Amino acid sequence: MIQQQQTMILSPYIKIYDIVVPKDNMLRKINGLIDFSFVYNELQDKYCLDNGRNAINPIRMFKYLLLKVIFELSDVDVVERSKYDMSFKYFLEIAPEDEVIESSSLTKFRKLRLKDMNLLDMLIGKTVNIALEKGIIKSRSIIVDATHTGARYNQKSPKEILMDLSKKLRKSVYDINEGMRSKFPAKTTTNVLEDEIAYSEKLIAVIEKEESICEYPKVKEKLNLLKEVLNDDIEHLQIAKDEDAKIGHKTADTSFFGYKTHIAMTEERIITAATITTGEKNDGKQLEDLIVKSTEAGMKIETVIGDAAYSEKGNIEYTKANEIKLVAKLNPSVTQGFRKREDEFDFNKDAEMYVCKAGHMAIKKWRQGKKGVATNRVDTYYFDIDKCKWCQYKEGCYKEGANSKTYSISLKSDVHREQMEFQESDYFKEKSKERYKIEAKNSELKNRHGYDVAESSGLVGMELQGAMTIFAVNIKRILTLLG
Repeated sequence: MIQQQQTMILSPYIKIYDIVVPKDNMLRKINGLIDFSFVYNELQDKYCLDNGRNAINPIRMFKYLLLKVIFELSDVDVVERSKYDMSFKYFLEIAPEDEVIESSSLTKFRKLRLKDMNLLDMLIGKTVNIALEKGIIKSRSIIVDATHTGARYNQKSPKEILMDLSKKLRKSVYDINEGMRSKFPAKTTTNVLEDEIAYSEKLIAVIEKEESICEYPKVKEKLNLLKEVLNDDIEHLQIAKDEDAKIGHKTADTSFFGYKTHIAMTEERIITAATITTGEKNDGKQLEDLIVKSTEAGMKIETVIGDAAYSEKGNIEYTKANEIKLVAKLNPSVTQGFRKREDEFDFNKDAEMYVCKAGHMAIKKWRQGKKGVATNRVDTYYFDIDKCKWCQYKEGCYKEGANSKTYSISLKSDVHREQMEFQESDYFKEKSKERYKIEAKNSELKNRHGYDVAESSGLVGMELQGAMTIFAVNIKRILTLLG
């Protein structure tokens, strides 16, 4: 049974909060800024309303997840800190002397209660509404870009993940007591995952017996992280592959394995929309969704600012039809023109090469035609036939026995003549200067909020991580602008 509202329990010690949680405390400001009842309204159908014992209020559970993101803590550590950090207890709206939840409850809430929810759009929309109500968003432009997140699994084998975590834990212990080396179990010499799991469990048991060492924060946090991987994600460790993650290309020579988050952001640096895809998806193909989502969140869009990936023909036509200026530099290789099988080949603007639908990138390019003359010029892209011969999509694409596999496009500047003229305008050049802001935002997501690596396996887990991270980043930005 779920309580219908989050209430502060009456306590003779409630005045403590006025003393130890100052008015300029970030968590106090967040409580004052946001009416979190929207969480209850969205999640109430996930609970039984009139039967069973009282469940922990979903608003409080949601706030725990928000604290995890803001302060980069594990489930165990965010609950542990809420025992003694008065700003945490104030934010969670529990009395100073009250008990906190079990960390396992938070794990279940994240996995069960938030399942099958469009949390990403809902949370972004909530923050955009707050920013609009507070008069923070004044611009009518959105800046678009994509940032990549590496898969948690498959970058390293499950055994390597455990080895790295246990190594960091041992090192933190050695910094305190070098003599612990003799007490630790012997390291595994096999490549069997079960042996590494057994070793990790023995290592944890030895360290937990040393109470004086366990109390050091740098040991406790690494110990809890290893335990969380073992206990919370053991089912993922036993799977050698993240089925949803895909290979994406950053440049012609570098790639990543994981996911992409496609973002739209205002000039005030408030994220207005996001879509999360597997790593191989093309940036430009997400533009329409980002515009639609931003509009549904309450934005009035007059200008879209992006890099060359967004200047393909379809996007130019879409923005023109919706009376939106597209500030994205043209690249002849990006112009879709009258290509055949245009749904099977996407242009990667970082590598300046085309990628087939199997995810294979062209290995070289050859341009034919007279320089300076747009008509009758052709770019031909060559693919590695050793990959084509065994490709699952080779039927109708690669001719058996052929010595090469190429893909050609005709460059027709007349299709983009109007956009080229706009590209030379002062307005275009001035608005282009705003694009750096979204690169800084991507850096903030990765470096301050751990968005460089996925927290769990699968696209669903990545969407949850994206929803909570972007919500936290937007709220912090709103507080900064209000301050």
